[in-house]
Amino acid sequence: MSASAQRGRPWWQNAVVYQVYLRSFQDTDGDGVGDLAGLVRRLDELAALGVDVLWLSPVHPSPDADFGYDVADYLGVHPALGTQADLDAVIAGARDRGLRVLLDGVFNHTSDQHPWFQSSRAHAAGPHGGWYLWHDGPHPPNNWQSAFGGRAWSRDPVRGAWYLHSFAPQQPDLNWREPGVADAVLDSMAHWLDRGVSGFRLDVFNCYLKDATLRSNPRRLDPVGLTAGLAYGYLGQRHLHDRDQPELTQVLGRMRRLVDAHDGVLVGETLDERFRYDNAAPWVGEEQLHLAFHFGLLHSRWGAASFARAIEAWRADLGPEGWPTWVVGNHDFPRVATRWGRRDDRMRLVALMLATLRGTPFLYQGDELALREARLSRAAIRDPAGRRYWPLFRGRDGCRTPMAWTPTGDFSSAEPWLALHADHGSRNVQTQRGQPDSVWSTWQQVLALRRAEPALQRGEMGPVEVVGTALRWVRHLGEDALEVWLNLGDRPVSIPAGGATAWSTHPPDEGPLRGCEGRVRRVRPGSVRARALRLDDAEA
Repeated sequence: MSASAQRGRPWWQNAVVYQVYLRSFQDTDGDGVGDLAGLVRRLDELAALGVDVLWLSPVHPSPDADFGYDVADYLGVHPALGTQADLDAVIAGARDRGLRVLLDGVFNHTSDQHPWFQSSRAHAAGPHGGWYLWHDGPHPPNNWQSAFGGRAWSRDPVRGAWYLHSFAPQQPDLNWREPGVADAVLDSMAHWLDRGVSGFRLDVFNCYLKDATLRSNPRRLDPVGLTAGLAYGYLGQRHLHDRDQPELTQVLGRMRRLVDAHDGVLVGETLDERFRYDNAAPWVGEEQLHLAFHFGLLHSRWGAASFARAIEAWRADLGPEGWPTWVVGNHDFPRVATRWGRRDDRMRLVALMLATLRGTPFLYQGDELALREARLSRAAIRDPAGRRYWPLFRGRDGCRTPMAWTPTGDFSSAEPWLALHADHGSRNVQTQRGQPDSVWSTWQQVLALRRAEPALQRGEMGPVEVVGTALRWVRHLGEDALEVWLNLGDRPVSIPAGGATAWSTHPPDEGPLRGCEGRVRRVRPGSVRARALRLDDAEA
């Protein structure tokens, strides 16, 4: 790729995105719930960490049936989180520090308290009568299941008809085949773009469009579908008709043109109960999404071969011109530190991996401290899915516990909405910032390395190769080439000699990779192919 083309790359390809789960970030008004003023208070810490973009969990008014993912007003700010002035202060404060802000766009469904739904249920022939998916008759029109359990249709006593909710009954699905819905949602997006946000993370975007005739989904006939589907009906179906409809490209095209006009970005989250995410890449392109999440790496087991398969599969899905996202944690899945062994040395390797892969990395708040998954009692569970399926599924609260900023926590002056992690006395920002080999400091160092090395931001990337328990790849841009090594095992791995160490998780050493060591070496571009051919000798 030419130098001019490299310079013309969009900003989001160079960026590192930090996910802020506002309820658990920082409380300032003493109600035990994080708020926007708390985010303003901590902007300097985020800038010091080295991230570039802040993706905020939903900020809009909500009854909180699903903690903000049931929006009652797309143009407002949730009173528990603050005011419009507080959100403006976040955007302005971020801009002053060279940071951008993304909002969570929850557009598949609204709250049942949204004025649109209240109008729709009260007046079938009114202006919002067709804005949701309704069915008259004594029975639901099909066999669709809710992702939160049970059937996806509920009877509304006001309208006397069935309405669709792909999630909780308090989250009725919008009818995206109704032109007024698209117009209204895009107007709300334009409102926030005009106020200075830089784009949106689109919650379960692939669910927007449903089959026009509401056909039933066929059953899964594989062993998992037949058995797990008995307890959780959503797993028992092939979701051919309640998501991933081809007409979605028209909706995404309109969103893309709007966001491009504001130099923004669209990041899409695909719903896929099988965790394959092979339905993500087709929605990325010139007239569609800029980026899509793929959680194959997140769901991988710790190990070189497993990681290599996940990384290469996502790259292959996107093709050579596609731009991946890299995600190992978020507000919906157990903490990565718990899933991958409760070891800080492994979390330091994760930081280096995400910072050096070609693509845009996403960092979930608390993962820079290697927070562990919290285990809550049944009485303490707040997540509606956890309350319904406990003890088979304990919900998502364990990865949503509040941030600890100092050894005393310093999250709130009141009892927090969820308890802090038990080891917050040592696992907090202030303590880890003072330790050069902590997970927080590792993130700061590798993000500084990424920022200083254009090859790590914009460079091409060779294949991911497995050498014993280690992974190896090369990033190169022009005359610069960096060779990345990650030893995911506990025993040393021999690697070919040559190249100067640019950064390592361990004290500088040009010998074999030590157990759980990550190392970045400067190499000559012309030696990259020869070095790859000698990997068999290193493994031997």
